[in-house]
Amino acid sequence: MAKNPKTRLCIVFGGKSGEHEVSLTSAASVIGALNPEEYEITVIGITKSGSIANASEIRRMLPLQLLERVHPSSAIESNSSGMRVLSDASNEKHVARRAPQIFFPLLHGPFGEDGTIQGLFEIAGLAYVGCGVLASAVGMDKDVMKRLFLQAGLPVAPYRALLVHDLSKNLSSLRKSMARELGYPMFSKPANLGSSVGIRKIHSDREFNEAVRHSAQFDRKILIETAIDGRELECAILGNEDAEASVVGEVISAHEFYDYEAKYRSPDSRLEIPARIDENQSREIRDLALRSFAAIDGSGLARVDFFLENRTGRIWINEINTMPGFTPISMFAKLWAASGVSFEELVRRLIRLGETRYRERSERRILE
Repeated sequence: MAKNPKTRLCIVFGGKSGEHEVSLTSAASVIGALNPEEYEITVIGITKSGSIANASEIRRMLPLQLLERVHPSSAIESNSSGMRVLSDASNEKHVARRAPQIFFPLLHGPFGEDGTIQGLFEIAGLAYVGCGVLASAVGMDKDVMKRLFLQAGLPVAPYRALLVHDLSKNLSSLRKSMARELGYPMFSKPANLGSSVGIRKIHSDREFNEAVRHSAQFDRKILIETAIDGRELECAILGNEDAEASVVGEVISAHEFYDYEAKYRSPDSRLEIPARIDENQSREIRDLALRSFAAIDGSGLARVDFFLENRTGRIWINEINTMPGFTPISMFAKLWAASGVSFEELVRRLIRLGETRYRERSERRILE
């Protein structure tokens, strides 16, 4: 009996966002989980400067033991428009070897999780894993995300979005109005970053100006949000139109809030899965996670973050992440493991979901 042909998969990883190293870890985890007998893996690395990595740079970006499993490439070829993106014209002979059937953009943050590379795939007529252009862009912009959640009747804590351009004109009056509207403590954060980069907790008037200026370094738009005194809970989503929600987990931070250091460097932060909440709370969070996924027109995967307010027991949606950290020890994978889906099966299902979404969109184009 003839063996089934291998699925030709291309993993795009790295990127020029502040989450470059997280992406490298995600890519290594996915490559390690894939069976070489089932997948022919091409990799395209994006350097911190935003260029396509050459073979020697790829060797520095991935663990040595994984290099024999992958074929480095410096091109993205189109299925429909003849478009080709190359970093080295001399590499065209290698590119022509075998074009990938589907791309897995394991890129976190701007220039990868924000709809930009998804738009490139759409123009090129390529299949890819994860959310489309709209959901990715909305999921990155916390202001637009929260507006859609509010329109869908979802619980969002009070906040204000501000353009950095306007801050210098009225920072003093802004401080007074935010104190009246939101009260202390509050958070300032860039609207379009992940991994808690650029976030400051503001406890008093004295800290306001410096915190806002800090957040303003990272984006043209910032958010000022009410600080919810509560537990941080998370739920993972898997699927397209028929998406499923995982069990609920809790983040127990080593710091006052779950900042970059607490997420990636502190050994005292921990995850508790499943979270110690009652069945009604769990059901409500899973329902809200699915509704938020639908509100942004999500597909493939997402992780939705919540607060469970200590004083009132009220559940608030914090944000949705359309390409969360993707390692066996990341919350997304751990939530699905606790729900009965192994990391290897999780990767396979995501690839199949991307293929299904591409096939359905292609069939609709034919009908048009």
